[in-house]
Amino acid sequence: MELGFIGLGRMGQAMVIKLAIAGHRVVAYDVSPQAVVAVAFPGVEGASGMSELVAALTPPRTIWVMVPAGKPVDEVFFNGLLPHLAAGDLLVDGGNSNYKDSVRRAQELREKGIDLLDVGTSGGLEGAEQGLSFMVGGPKAAFKRLEPVLRSLAAPSGYGHVGPSGAGNFVKTVHNGVEYALLQSYAEGFEVLREGPYELDLGQVAGIWNNGGVVRSWLLGLAQRILEKDAGIKGLAAEVGGGETGRWAIEAAMDAGVPFATLAVALSQRYHSRRKSFAARLVAALRREFGGHPVSPSKE
Repeated sequence: MELGFIGLGRMGQAMVIKLAIAGHRVVAYDVSPQAVVAVAFPGVEGASGMSELVAALTPPRTIWVMVPAGKPVDEVFFNGLLPHLAAGDLLVDGGNSNYKDSVRRAQELREKGIDLLDVGTSGGLEGAEQGLSFMVGGPKAAFKRLEPVLRSLAAPSGYGHVGPSGAGNFVKTVHNGVEYALLQSYAEGFEVLREGPYELDLGQVAGIWNNGGVVRSWLLGLAQRILEKDAGIKGLAAEVGGGETGRWAIEAAMDAGVPFATLAVALSQRYHSRRKSFAARLVAALRREFGGHPVSPSKE
């Protein structure tokens, strides 16, 4: 399949190269020329701008956009791409957009004869190489059209059409809220172990838990990796980034009238994470490990 790809961060780069290895033709663009150079690979063609990217694709075109949520998505869709697109083209938003924004964008694009799929993307940097999880919202026919790309990038059984426009980002928003709570739970548990009456090898404990324990998971495996190399936490500021998707998850819970106590506590702890805390350092290190999210050095 032929695909345009805009947004070549670490995850975007890994996805583009994986698509090329799978036999897809990819035309790639990023505001950073160095990022375009980084995906120089057989089957990948770099573009110097969005108009050039569109011109290099055969109509009807499919273009995957992987840029930060909010104004950057609108800028790429409506100012960068739309003047060069035609009816029948398909845009894919693979970032963490607010689902309400996706509903609005889908309606505006539909008036031009252009489909939009909102694709909640999870799995981090390891997933980009080994297999991601995709939650897809939008027209079912457009999903079928994109399916060869999803199949090449996803883990086995790791993708699906979850509903109409906005549904993909909605499911991903709640996914991120659950992620917040899991990270906080693991981090607080290991802080209790660390401050308790025994001199414990926390990496060893994580490994035991993750082999047959009820709380085993990929995140716990990352925690084991971090805790086994003490430097994985030492030197980090006790400040956890992010928070936007967690806030959206709480807003969605309020709209639905369902309890959200655990999500609220986890989000609150992110906001409170400037205090010097082992748990906050572990959450920051975990986010760096699975998603390449930036961390700050400790000022201690």
